[in-house]
Amino acid sequence: MKKIINDPTTIVADALRGMALAHPGLLRITEDPAVVARADAPVRGKVAIVSGGGSGHEPLHGGFVGLGMLDAACPGAVFTSPTPDQVQAAVTQVDGGAGVLLLVKNYTGDVLNFETAAELVAADGIDVRTVVIDDDVAVRDSTWTAGRRGVGGTVLLEKIVGAAAESGADLDTCERLARAVVGNVRSMGIALTAPTVPHVGEPSFTLAEDELEVGIGIHGEPGRSREPMADADTLVAALLDPILDDLPFAEKSRVLLFTNSMGGTPLLELYLAHGIAERLLAERGITVERRLVGPFITSLEMQGMSLTLLRLDDELTALWDAPVHTAALRWGV
Repeated sequence: MKKIINDPTTIVADALRGMALAHPGLLRITEDPAVVARADAPVRGKVAIVSGGGSGHEPLHGGFVGLGMLDAACPGAVFTSPTPDQVQAAVTQVDGGAGVLLLVKNYTGDVLNFETAAELVAADGIDVRTVVIDDDVAVRDSTWTAGRRGVGGTVLLEKIVGAAAESGADLDTCERLARAVVGNVRSMGIALTAPTVPHVGEPSFTLAEDELEVGIGIHGEPGRSREPMADADTLVAALLDPILDDLPFAEKSRVLLFTNSMGGTPLLELYLAHGIAERLLAERGITVERRLVGPFITSLEMQGMSLTLLRLDDELTALWDAPVHTAALRWGV
């Protein structure tokens, strides 16, 4: 294992200290329990948006804390759900009196721990709602889930709902928009190599030199199948076809296309793949109105990529375009 670390058992805490130093005017980070919050939180009269999950997927979630996205994120240990006390602390830190919306990826530990925290803060009189995202079309049940996994669509969900909350939308509206995004977003990924969890010290799975995993999860969970390595046209089609068939996305649909690196795939290859995806969508009469390309929801150093499609309307498009200022996304400010 070759990683830039000191102690595998303190890697998350060490990284959070570095993150706090890198973004002093943007973030306020506490260590026990670990919470990444907006520096100006709580924002009085604003719905607070809170998410979180295991570390190792950076910049998700802490990199999306700031104006126009999350008010707080709860970073668990690597590939491990945050604890209920972390989520409770995050909600308490950022509650501005207008309610709190929890955005949760569909993994069993995340769902259970966020639900427990929601019960605790509700007992304290905070109006809290929860929306679970399950956009992965690859498999119905996986290693860590009952039902589909929450993957790339999470980034788009946090941006759109965060923008609504920033604009002054109430809790009911934020929850409605979150459910609209969940209902209209689909994703799928592939892996060329496995990630290595620092405290484990060896790859999560093994692939032959000429083999890839189709439908991989963001923790290295198994996908639909193992296939021979193929060219980029074939790989992009293998991701896009199941996404398009699942919703389905019809001719004349307006979409946001998110082409994501799983951590180890460089932008050179990612832009190549994005161009193929745009061409294939155009051939089907689907209009790509908005785009996001880069490593925004990763699996440590895994080589691979995922595609996410969100069906847009005018409301969702305007919220995507709204100003955002976080460590990982910034425009309009």
